[in-house]
Formats: sequence, structure tokens, C-alpha cells
Amino acid sequence: MLHDQIRIISLVPSITELLYSLGLADQVVGITKFCVHPNEWFKTKTRIGGTKNIHIEKIRSLAPTLVIANKEENVKEQVESLETFTKVHLTDVSNIEDALIMIQDIGTLTHSQVKAAEIIAAIQEGFAELIGLPIQQRLQSIPCAYLIWQDPYMTIGGDTYINDLLTKIGFSNVFANSLRYPSISLSEIEQSNCKVIFLSSEPYPFKQIHIDVLQKYFPNKLILLVDGEMFSWYGSRLLEAAAYFKSLTKTVSSGL
Repeated sequence: MLHDQIRIISLVPSITELLYSLGLADQVVGITKFCVHPNEWFKTKTRIGGTKNIHIEKIRSLAPTLVIANKEENVKEQVESLETFTKVHLTDVSNIEDALIMIQDIGTLTHSQVKAAEIIAAIQEGFAELIGLPIQQRLQSIPCAYLIWQDPYMTIGGDTYINDLLTKIGFSNVFANSLRYPSISLSEIEQSNCKVIFLSSEPYPFKQIHIDVLQKYFPNKLILLVDGEMFSWYGSRLLEAAAYFKSLTKTVSSGL
């Protein structure tokens, strides 16, 4: 199929951003309501529902030749419904290595291999420099907890993409023995003996007020707000992530 005949629908916000970075503005015909980057696409592209609640018939009406989905973000039964009338590429990203393979695969599917290779090389270069920083040696043994939700508090297990990023940049997830996204109590956080608590900006929008509340429980722990997109968006956002993590590790080092 020729490049200009491809009609893509993305069901994954971070991959939507990747498609933009690959220069596929004319090929992408539909996105979800959570695909907020790039802003111009969010304003102008047809929205086909949320990641967990897509509108099958609306997607069908857009006559896509390729729908890009994700095993974790999208609902299995909905994806299977799409497969009855169009090609679906199902991604499954658990670590940075998976992310780079995904970028390469989508580059191939969309005839954007050259641009995909450039993005991959830039990501690898950025993280190679980050992982080589002397500061990482000081952070290797510092245990942390990464919270993604409250009421109840929820964290990330050892089989998640976020856990892999934490490990890559030198932190140790105190809940790595858990799977997926377990609920935890304040007492469990205390018993974990973590020294740093990261409060993510997504999916729950933690703010300074939440730091103030937790600091009363944990006066001796460093509690920081972090950009959840940097930790969980596994497309071209990785181009920005290395610099963000470099700054974050310096902040942690100076705060302990």
C-alpha cells in the first residue's frame, strides 16, 4: 500500500504522539479523547471515544486501513471487534527495549522507517548518556515508591513499564515484587522503608496539597511530584525523557 493510501486510527495516546513525530499528519484519521498531544491534532482530528470505550461504528465509518492498539490500554473484546473489518496492530510495551521495537515496527507499517530509525537513535543516545552519569552510582541503592492513585493509594509493580524506567535511571522500586498496579496502605509505604515517594501527575493528578498531606505521615521521606507522561508515554516522548530524568536524579540527590 502506498504511503498516502494509509488511513490510521490510534487508540493509544503515546503512540498518537509518535505518529505525529513520524510526520503522518495526513494519514492519521482518528484518535481517542485522551490523545492530547499534539494539541493541533487534539483540536482537529476525529475522536473515536476513550481508550477503554471506543466507538466501533465511528471507527468503521472512517474506513481505516490500520488501527494501532495496546494490550494494556485497550479492551480485548473491543480490539477483536475491530479485527473483523480492518487491520489491527496490537502493541505490548513493558520496558524501553519493547518501546524501541514498537517504534521500529510502526515505522515499518507506515513506511516511515527512516524517521523511526532517527528517533530510536536519538532515544538510545539520550539514555546512554543518562545511565552513565556518576550520580547514578549514588542512587542505585535508594528505594522509592511511585504512586499513581489515591483513595486508595495505588503504586506500580515490577512488571510495568514505569518500573523499568525507574530501574534504568537508577532507582529501586520498593513494590517491585508486586504485579501491575496494586493498592497499598500508608502503613505499607512506611514498612517498605522507601526514602523517596514520587507522586505522578497521571492518571491521578497529584498536586502540592497531596505532598503536604503525606509529608505529615512521612516527615523524613523526600516526596516529589513527577511528570507521569515522562514515565509512562513510551513513544517519541522518550526523546524528552532522558533530560527530564537527568534533572530529576539531581533533585533527588540534593534532597536526600
